[in-house]
Amino acid sequence: MYTSSAAAPTLNPGARAYARVGIESAVMSASPQQLLTMLFDGAKAAISMARHHMASGDVVAKGNAISKAVSIIDSGLKASLDAEAGGSAGAELAANLSALYDYINQRLLFANLRNDPALLEEADRLLENIASAWREISGGQMHAASPGAVAGDLSARG
Repeated sequence: MYTSSAAAPTLNPGARAYARVGIESAVMSASPQQLLTMLFDGAKAAISMARHHMASGDVVAKGNAISKAVSIIDSGLKASLDAEAGGSAGAELAANLSALYDYINQRLLFANLRNDPALLEEADRLLENIASAWREISGGQMHAASPGAVAGDLSARG
């Protein structure tokens, strides 16, 4: 799960351990819907940190924050897509989300290379659009395990 390395130097070792246990506990007790929400929040927090580091000129911290966002998107959000859930509608949704996640990661990498805050804003906006749609759908479909499964539930209702 995502933890902010930027805050780590200001916390003493005991506080860091306590925070880590809190995050691990939240992850262990979270539903699949809550885990996805946590991933969106983590990616958006990493982008926010990248924006901060970009503005302050801290190239290494900016690169680390962008790397975290890319990792969360690839290893968390994109990996959670289930093309088999929901039949052809679920497969289409999973393919579209996968392509959108690739585009967001491309924007993040270009933001890093070009030191362009507008690209960070674009990536953040796109993630927020997906996250808000996910929160809205999962609020009414708490039995679904993934966006692909939600698509299957919705397509089955016709």
